[in-house]
Amino acid sequence: MQILKYGNSILRKKAQRIEKIDERIKKIAEAMISSLRAAKGIGLAANQVGIAERLCVVDTRRGETKGEIICLVNPKIVSFEGKVSFEEGCLSFPEIYAEIERPAQVKVSYKDLKGEARDLVAEGILARVLQHEIDHLNGVLFIDRMSKIKYLLLSKRLKVLQKENR
Repeated sequence: MQILKYGNSILRKKAQRIEKIDERIKKIAEAMISSLRAAKGIGLAANQVGIAERLCVVDTRRGETKGEIICLVNPKIVSFEGKVSFEEGCLSFPEIYAEIERPAQVKVSYKDLKGEARDLVAEGILARVLQHEIDHLNGVLFIDRMSKIKYLLLSKRLKVLQKENR
């Protein structure tokens, strides 16, 4: 699967809820995991590969080794606390990074690929990645969360990237 870059309109669309976890969804998840690993990323949302459905995959070991990958169907942040700033990047924004403030801890409810309801409490980088990917599913990009000054500093690069990928 090709990872779409900033400028592709699907990145701004809110993904649709998945009503049935079937073989099609499982195959999409497998392909997303392959794409995530090939890109050496730590998280990938379905709309980043052109599928506007509420599915994301996250590497719990942050790409350092082949760690556990979790697949989240219809993930939703149900609670959060604290605040922390940290530099973020995104596979859809090659070589663009920015300091982003997000909650330090989140609780996410989702279904796994077996259709079982799960809750995950995360902090640190895992909390950040979950928030980043759920933002993608809502059509929100990390550039929407960066400071206005940082956005202005990156605006020329963003315009070029956007124009190349329309």
